[in-house]
Amino acid sequence: MSAPQDVVDIYTDGACRGNPGPGGWGALLISGGRERELSGADSATTNNRMELLAVINALRALKRRVSARIYTDSQYVRLGITEWLENWKKRGWRTADRKPVKNQDLWEQLDELAAGHDLEWHWVKGHSGVPGNERCDQLANEAIDALLGLD
Repeated sequence: MSAPQDVVDIYTDGACRGNPGPGGWGALLISGGRERELSGADSATTNNRMELLAVINALRALKRRVSARIYTDSQYVRLGITEWLENWKKRGWRTADRKPVKNQDLWEQLDELAAGHDLEWHWVKGHSGVPGNERCDQLANEAIDALLGLD
């Protein structure tokens, strides 16, 4: 009999100074008493792209199939993956009003990565004192500062 698998708690956040503008993302993975922080930045991006990249990079960091609870303050990410994605694909990556889906490249990556895990998606109110979300916001903003030479 195999040992029970730890659940990974994943917190993610994106930030942008201007929209578009310089942006950053942060992710915090917590499992078995261990924590791993990830972050990155882009000089010309949008907040939604940073929110998506936070989740994508967190899932890329996983070495094997896991059960994970993902906490995001982005309804765009949570609703996109749980409600909108299947219909976008059925409509050839078009929205309900027949416009091209924004960030299709990232949604395709997230769709592929998410399929490799057992995921629960949770929304948390941003800037409301949730420690994991606050830390990811800090990581995203530190990544922007580093990109801009402000660190």
